[in-house]
Amino acid sequence: MALPAPSAVAELLKPITWFPPMWAFACGVVASGQSLDGRAGLILAGVLLAGPAVCATSQAVNDWFDRHVDAINEPHRPIPSGRMPGRWGLWVALIWTALSLALSLLLGPWGFGAAVVGLLLAWAYSAPPLRLKRNGWWGNAACGFSYEGLAWFTGAAVMAGGALPDLRSLILAALYSAGAHGIMTLNDFKSIEGDRRMGIASLPVQLGPRRAALAAAGTMAVAQGLVVLLLLDWGRPGHAAAVAALLAAQLVMARRFVAQPVQRAVWFSGLGVTLYVIGMLVSAFALRGLVPVPVPGS
Repeated sequence: MALPAPSAVAELLKPITWFPPMWAFACGVVASGQSLDGRAGLILAGVLLAGPAVCATSQAVNDWFDRHVDAINEPHRPIPSGRMPGRWGLWVALIWTALSLALSLLLGPWGFGAAVVGLLLAWAYSAPPLRLKRNGWWGNAACGFSYEGLAWFTGAAVMAGGALPDLRSLILAALYSAGAHGIMTLNDFKSIEGDRRMGIASLPVQLGPRRAALAAAGTMAVAQGLVVLLLLDWGRPGHAAAVAALLAAQLVMARRFVAQPVQRAVWFSGLGVTLYVIGMLVSAFALRGLVPVPVPGS
């Protein structure tokens, strides 16, 4: 069997998609309030696990089980174009799953557990019989949780030395996960035709482009609005004002996006999502210096 070129493997793993979970892991590290001294290796292992390992695995799994859809929407991708010959797309997904689990062992029980959950979601999202991506509500929820909330939780838990993170940190992780549902929807506008033909009920297919755009932008906005209110309640007015300003800029952009959702989805994803993740880091820094609030019952 012919071997795939390294460039095709790299393209299959989609390095550009690694940033969100790596950033979320870093936000969890910051939100933990723990000193970074002497933990560079641990943090590096966590960042590699979130991005080049688990996220890359999810991309390989998705490309293998989406190869027929990609043949319509993106025929230049490694598998439909033939640059990833035979069943190498599946083998890469399996190999990266094993490598991810091995790397996660360096992060202790929480790191290993989070990797298992993330990998299970990666396979459940794309592979039958679950194939969560067949419905945009479920699929995008799984992605948002894995990319943002789970990665944030992992960073905070690893820095806490195995203890449960601060309750406030978990609340922020949950809210930014919920908002990420909208971010995931932005990725679906480019594949409406192929999704419709292959029976994948993404939100743009289910709701139509304009209503899906409203749902995506609205989900992102509501999550951040709740973060602003919580930061005010926690005595962090400066951080709340910064997140509110970032949200206001997104709302201005969202009006243009909703007016032409298909044409401007990539534009809004690039600019609006950048402001969203900056707000995540601002919120993480807001927790530093606060007295930790334990999770009830822990």
